[in-house]
Amino acid sequence: MNTLTRWLRHLWLDAKAAERAITKPGLKRLEQAVADSEARHLGELRLCVEGGLPLPLLLRRVSPRARALDLFSHLRVWDTEHNNGVLIYLLLAERRIEILADRGLHAHVSAEYWGKLSQQLSAHLRQGHVEQGLMEALLSVGALLKAHYPAGQQSNTNELPNAVVLL
Repeated sequence: MNTLTRWLRHLWLDAKAAERAITKPGLKRLEQAVADSEARHLGELRLCVEGGLPLPLLLRRVSPRARALDLFSHLRVWDTEHNNGVLIYLLLAERRIEILADRGLHAHVSAEYWGKLSQQLSAHLRQGHVEQGLMEALLSVGALLKAHYPAGQQSNTNELPNAVVLL
């Protein structure tokens, strides 16, 4: 995508685009899915949907991956007891998905798996099924967390908010 096209997409798709991409009932369903998933494992999940990058980030030519890394830090996904937080980041302007796992889970999962999961979510996006794609990603990541960090004898505190972040 050339620079002008990229800028136009980002400037056109703002925070309101993220709100339009997922209905209010859809947000509630996704938040409940995060809560239900986290009840079965010791991991923490965060969902973030951004319409387009703000102008200062566009001027600095920030990539979707770099933005996801920044949000991973800003949303404190790295700051969990077991180092097993996961951020699922969706940038609508570029139809890009980034799934970032903290070092605890990352050590157990191959890069190919994350790539495959991102491709599955991308397929839903191309069809306009944002909520369904995010829901499937949540279920897949939740299954991984349950396999590697099951909620057993240890206390299972909710370390991060379950709310979907819309930017």
